[in-house]
Amino acid sequence: MLEKLASLQEKYESLGLQLSDPEVIGNQKEFQKLARAHSALSEVVEKYMEYKLVLQGIEDSKEMLDIESDPEMKEMLEAELDELTGQVPGLEDRISVLLLPKDPNDDKNVIMEIRGGAGGDEAALFAGELFRMYSRYAEKNGWKIDVLNSHASDVGGFKEIVFAVEGAGAYSKLKFESGVHRVQRIPSTESGGRIHTSTVTVAVLPEAEEVDVVLDLNEVRVDIFCSSGPGGQSVNTTQSAVRVTHVPTGIVASCQDEKSQHKNKAKALKVLRSRMLEQAEQEAHGELAEARKLQVGTGDRSERIRTYNFPQNRITDHRIGLSLHKLELMLSGEIDELIETLITTDQAERLKNV
Repeated sequence: MLEKLASLQEKYESLGLQLSDPEVIGNQKEFQKLARAHSALSEVVEKYMEYKLVLQGIEDSKEMLDIESDPEMKEMLEAELDELTGQVPGLEDRISVLLLPKDPNDDKNVIMEIRGGAGGDEAALFAGELFRMYSRYAEKNGWKIDVLNSHASDVGGFKEIVFAVEGAGAYSKLKFESGVHRVQRIPSTESGGRIHTSTVTVAVLPEAEEVDVVLDLNEVRVDIFCSSGPGGQSVNTTQSAVRVTHVPTGIVASCQDEKSQHKNKAKALKVLRSRMLEQAEQEAHGELAEARKLQVGTGDRSERIRTYNFPQNRITDHRIGLSLHKLELMLSGEIDELIETLITTDQAERLKNV
């Protein structure tokens, strides 16, 4: 491990020198590429340097203890040695996590798809609440939300909403949200006070860049139609909504939220690329995922991952057995505790398999 860390520090310092080279500074594309690589190594290198300082401090304290005769000074040195020694396990654990192979999609933007499932109007209403939860969480993280396609329901909420989340580390924090979200509550129309159960499916896709997916536009069928809102009302009277279909795979994406046909087509193609990337990755890693089965789940949309119980003010994540009694707070976007626990659990599972 120490050899690998030393090698990473050397690479980090080399990248730092390249970033100060006038030729590199003049080539923005190359500069940005090197800057991303430098930034990706910064945390592990900083922890390694901190670790080396602690180990050096331990050695220095031991040497001074061997030659020190003053009882008061020896007591101070022993206290310092105990403190430094106590820092070692935590630093080693953190460095081990930082050395885990990184998901290549972690730094990507995200395409999220939320759809009402079983439960009709209640499912649509809850799909809207989940969209607000993720929007507020994105706002807290300084990320941008861009709605790509939506179908509002007559009673509020959404039958379906597709949106992009743009910002550093978006996929790394949202990727465990894929799956079935179950809601239990008493609908406002329920006179008998019975609790109803509804479901909403969430899909989280890393946004595919053009280099990730080769998309031949000659293989894409483009259909233009009028946008429609709840109750069949026209959102606008022009033929601006766009549906794109990748003929070889049958994958479809559509967008109607922009008034410009050109913008709707660009957004639909963005979703299409991401869905094609997801399919390709599932095919490539299907056997590996089946063999590994992380504790935090497979991320399959058919998997029930979480229950939102309104009468008990409780959210339960079934993959990690975590229940938190602050449902309203979390629906306002305060989901950091849940997200961080999922990330930590995933890291622990991967460490076990190293």
